[in-house]
Amino acid sequence: MRYPRSAGILLHPTSLPGRFGIGDLGETAYRFVDFLVESGQALWQILPLGPTGYGDSPYQCFSAFAGNPLLIDLEALQAVG
Repeated sequence: MRYPRSAGILLHPTSLPGRFGIGDLGETAYRFVDFLVESGQALWQILPLGPTGYGDSPYQCFSAFAGNPLLIDLEALQAVG
């Protein structure tokens, strides 16, 4: 089976700019996806999104099933009620 070639970017959501020091999965992430589309990229590869321990390494998560609460966009959550 042949797979078509595609291009993308590896970027953890915490590397996006954010009001509170790190990026989240809110408006900035949506703008980043729009940038990917405009620049012809097809993939957004991310590192694990679990809650991290000491050192904040995404590969040392406390759980393989939990999400990191720091990635929640609290302003968007408040806006939807």
